[in-house]
Amino acid sequence: MSFRVLTINFNKTNIPFIRLMAITLLSVSLIVSFGMIRQVYAAPPAKDADTPITTKLNFVEADIRTVIDAVAKLTGQNFIIDPRVKGKVTIIQQRDMDADQVYQVFLSVLKVHGFAAIPGKDVTKIVPDVNAKQDAIRSSGGLSAAEGDELVTHIIEVKYVNAAQLVPILRPLVPQRGHLAAVPSSNVIILSDSAANISRLSKIIRRIDTVSGDEIEVIPLQHASASELVRILSQLGQADPKKAAGQPKVIADERTNSLLISGGKSSRLNIKALIMHLDTPLEIGGNTHVVYLRNAVAKDLVPVLTGVSQNVSKGKKGAAATSSQNSQISIQADENTNALVITAPPAVFRQLKAVISQLDVRRAQVMVEAIIAEVSHEASRELGVQWGVDGRAGNSAVGLVNFSLGTPITAYANLESPPNPIGLNIGFGDLTGSNPIVALLSALAGDSQTNILSTPSLVTLDNEEAEILVGQNVPFVTGSFTGQGSSSPTNPFNTVSREDIGLTLKIKPQINEGDAIKLEVLQEIQTIAPSSAAVDIITNKRSVTTNVMVDDGQIIVLGGLIQDDLIESEQKVPGLGDIPILGWLFRYQRTTKVKTNLMIFIHPTILKDNKTMMAFTSEKYNYIRSKQMKMKEEGVRLMDDDVAPILEEMEDFIRLPPAYEDSVQRMELSAPGGVAGQLTDSTLPPPDVDDPDSSDTNMIDTDPSDSSSSSDNIELPPNLFSEEGQEDAGRADQ
Repeated sequence: MSFRVLTINFNKTNIPFIRLMAITLLSVSLIVSFGMIRQVYAAPPAKDADTPITTKLNFVEADIRTVIDAVAKLTGQNFIIDPRVKGKVTIIQQRDMDADQVYQVFLSVLKVHGFAAIPGKDVTKIVPDVNAKQDAIRSSGGLSAAEGDELVTHIIEVKYVNAAQLVPILRPLVPQRGHLAAVPSSNVIILSDSAANISRLSKIIRRIDTVSGDEIEVIPLQHASASELVRILSQLGQADPKKAAGQPKVIADERTNSLLISGGKSSRLNIKALIMHLDTPLEIGGNTHVVYLRNAVAKDLVPVLTGVSQNVSKGKKGAAATSSQNSQISIQADENTNALVITAPPAVFRQLKAVISQLDVRRAQVMVEAIIAEVSHEASRELGVQWGVDGRAGNSAVGLVNFSLGTPITAYANLESPPNPIGLNIGFGDLTGSNPIVALLSALAGDSQTNILSTPSLVTLDNEEAEILVGQNVPFVTGSFTGQGSSSPTNPFNTVSREDIGLTLKIKPQINEGDAIKLEVLQEIQTIAPSSAAVDIITNKRSVTTNVMVDDGQIIVLGGLIQDDLIESEQKVPGLGDIPILGWLFRYQRTTKVKTNLMIFIHPTILKDNKTMMAFTSEKYNYIRSKQMKMKEEGVRLMDDDVAPILEEMEDFIRLPPAYEDSVQRMELSAPGGVAGQLTDSTLPPPDVDDPDSSDTNMIDTDPSDSSSSSDNIELPPNLFSEEGQEDAGRADQ
């Protein structure tokens, strides 16, 4: 369409004429414009009420906002236009369309220009399609309500195929404005795109999501182990990751020694053929196997496994089968390597191996700390008078009043060598007359207190008995020989038996479920009595033997003794000792009060792991070291303080020494002049000891003047751990 510009000179024309011409031109322009608009918007000729209204859209380089305005009038919808929506639109249409068809053409126009319409409740938003998928677009499980280029979100349920595996396949078919994601938990795919493209992708998914030929087969094994075959087959899959995706899944059922295979039919046939080749009896070694143990003791498991094998054999049908099975089963223990040598059929061996795996476990350790506390107090009092009369000079009577509770008065007969008196001993009397008389007054008061605390500790394995003894080995006389019938025996002797006297702790823990510990405890304390009136040594013994149950880390009292003794002894002269007041001169009394308190406690702790064990060990180690450090700080008398022994730091004590190839000793030996002696010819045969002349020809010349035989020229063999040593060893083998 072209327009011409009409120029009018107002100076040379009449004003009425000008007005007439202007009105005419304006009328013509309005008529022409109305005709053009009527071509687009005019309603078709009147038809029946059921006939839809149709129209044609023809735009050439029209602004997109003008097109949106025209579509809004035709469809009766309200639009909100994003400011970024701009551009020119060209639409060429040859046939009439109703309002719905016009709206679909409008959606296609928006898609071509990179925009999208997002319908709402009362208004439709027109935005760039990049942002459209993040807005409230229509979402449904079906496509019946959406068609064409309308932007929708569709959820597709996948039944037979993994939804995550379809994402990389469908990704190239989704444009940049669309969205594709899989939800593994519900096995569905979420699509956001035009309805037409989603319809196409749905058909593709339905073609892929079909029932495959995968089945599950159970293959029982006769000779091989199910777990071992699974390990071998998994390693084959790891060798070629590209082929591993199509390989079937293989799972072992150790209870029935079977394999469960799932996958395609062809892949299952290949894996079954491989399993049949592997499930064959051994040609070398037969049914004999060597099982190395890590924690259990081999000889202790032999009787257990023998009983289990017999019970397994009894399960076979028929007496003949049972006897033949028993004859084929043999279980031996090799104590040097702590291994079991088992000869048994495969079915029996699998059950025995399952039993071994459950028995050969690391057992926990138990540390038991005992606390023995004894507090005693002893008090004694003595008072008495003894008499002696010697009337031999005056031909008078001789008599003694002697009591065994105190020191006898006869011990003082020789005053030049008197006894060692205890307490107060006062003698008085008349020794000048013909009938001397003396009296000995003895008085003694004694008090003693004892406070003993012993804390022995012991670590042992679960269900293993352990014992600790701290004491002395004391001799006891059990007999003697004096040579009866002879006044002077030539070889008299005594027979002696030695026994351990001290503190003994013997325990056997058993860890039960819930960290409870059952303890078999023997606690014994033996001491030598400080004084004795018996023929030989007297010992004091306190012993507790019991079984207790205690929780981990708790303390329990095993037993105790509270003893209160009061001993009153009196010796007197009959009659005279009963006289009031004067009777004290003919009486000897002793009173002893002994009170003893003894308690024994036990404190078990389970050492479940190495961390707990090291924590307790470090505590005890540092305690002893701190005591040594304190003694060193106090100093050593008459010697230098450095002579006091001190433990090393625990970190230094447990540090491993360097490897031999890195040690200083090897570096010194490898250096020239590091070893005494050198062999000049290593190929010489050994000397013949029967031939005396062979020493001249086969012995190495060790002339001191020869520098080649000096101690500085010996060469050590190469270090086989180094690269040079391995190369030298390889050349030697060749």
